[in-house]
Amino acid sequence: MSHIGRFNIPTPHNEPPLSYLPNSKEAKKLKEECEKMRKEIPFEVPCIINGKEYKTGNIKEQLIPSDHKNVICKFHQVSEELVQEAVKGALEAKKKWEEMSFESRAAIFLKAADLVVGKYRYVMMAATMLGQGKNIWQAEIDCTAEVSDLLRFNLKYIEEIYSNQPKINPTAVWNRLEYRPLEGFVLAITPFNFTAIGANLPTAPAMLGNVVLWKPSSTAIYSNYIFYKILQEAGLPAGVIQFVPGTGSMIGKILLKNKDLAGVHFTGSTAVFKHIWLESAKNTMSLYKSYPRIVGETGGKNFHFVHESALIDNLVNHTIRGAFEYQGQKCSATSRMYIPKTIWPEVKEKLIKEVSKIKMGQSDGKIKFKIKIQKDPTSFMSAVIDKNSFENIKKYINEAEKDESVELICGGKYDDSVGWFIEPTIYLTTNPKHKLMQEEIFGPILTIYVYEADKYEETLELCDQTSPYALTGAIFANDREAIDIAIKKLRQSAGNFYINEKSTGAVVGQQPFGGARGSGNNQKAGAIINLMNWCSPRSIKEGFVELKDWKNGHEKTD
Repeated sequence: MSHIGRFNIPTPHNEPPLSYLPNSKEAKKLKEECEKMRKEIPFEVPCIINGKEYKTGNIKEQLIPSDHKNVICKFHQVSEELVQEAVKGALEAKKKWEEMSFESRAAIFLKAADLVVGKYRYVMMAATMLGQGKNIWQAEIDCTAEVSDLLRFNLKYIEEIYSNQPKINPTAVWNRLEYRPLEGFVLAITPFNFTAIGANLPTAPAMLGNVVLWKPSSTAIYSNYIFYKILQEAGLPAGVIQFVPGTGSMIGKILLKNKDLAGVHFTGSTAVFKHIWLESAKNTMSLYKSYPRIVGETGGKNFHFVHESALIDNLVNHTIRGAFEYQGQKCSATSRMYIPKTIWPEVKEKLIKEVSKIKMGQSDGKIKFKIKIQKDPTSFMSAVIDKNSFENIKKYINEAEKDESVELICGGKYDDSVGWFIEPTIYLTTNPKHKLMQEEIFGPILTIYVYEADKYEETLELCDQTSPYALTGAIFANDREAIDIAIKKLRQSAGNFYINEKSTGAVVGQQPFGGARGSGNNQKAGAIINLMNWCSPRSIKEGFVELKDWKNGHEKTD
């Protein structure tokens, strides 16, 4: 008997982040784990298909961004043949997985959440810090707190989905809804910048009984691999989630042309998502069994809009965090700001003063650097993720140096001799449509436009119309009428809108995350909205009384 009771998922809570104060228990454990990990690198990461590890010999390296002469792991890239084998194995595993009771599936992910914040906390932390260039706090809120939150909250949301049943059941009839997994497999493509996204995109569909092929980012392989091993330890059956590192072009080419593609769960660049959307649309015409669910969160050109009534210290502190935490490598990072002329001198002075206090370095305190880089675990910033990112950001800085419409306020230096380091950089532009105000840079660059205070509403409209993205944004004001105007004028400008808070830092269960326009299709990660994409409801009506006559009342003559 598979069901002998109705079970409730434990009520989730947001995992409280640890503080890692100097000489604290957790700080010492983390230091030990980082030291241990450095001694053991490079690690070898295989492909994992149907529970079996494959070492293809087609090896690529994941480097330590702040110390790029060191390799954190070497990973084997999947071959075309293994991709096909992964699809075959996943569809075979699907037969048992979708029939497994929800409480049994849920138990796997609940256990995984406990393993993440317990047994594997410091391993996950070290891998995310070294491999993805996060400081202690950024790693803590990502690879422990948010990963566990997503696992726990998603299960509770699924319980809510399953409990959503027809309210009307006439006498002699029982109406009910069954939430089936999709017919086929889901492709999950995950980015480097959040270990939590790597955990969420494959597990969210799997919780609902789907099988998933997970293509992790090549610059986040090691932390993602550790999480996959956690899932295995928690009891995930072989083949339910296939771990297929490799080139996105090759994997996408094969899987987007597979008739059994049921969905794509994606976070990455706008250009890649548009390509996926286009290819899936073409193949829907004659190839797929069903219309695939395409869910994507992409880029952002996120803003802080300032009214002259704003509390300046609050604005400055939030802006430094929003723009420069994790080197500006968040989809939600603050990268443009609009400030009224009346308060700009004071804001400028305080921004320069506070930015000058930022420490840059490697969070485990292991490197030396020839410019202002700290060998200090209290570093606020580290290096950007890889050489390509460094070169891209460097290009913007070099172009800005020659641009008369742009003034450097602070920063603007870079050095890749040891790691891919770029200073926190702020520009002022006289051109509100400058590329620095429109294009996503994905680095520690903030561009400011100063407007006339009496043109508040016109500048709100300018903010709305400037960028193709609509992910996050914030209004800073102490005037309630100004706030109300901004809420209305910027309604379509951001999927996550903040009032007197920075544009980053959405918390699972509190601020469902996602944007529209060029930022994706706003399916809100970590929310019931997203999870509804991964099931296909079936309405069932069952009658208990025999129908004696096929005629309706008005058709009867006697």
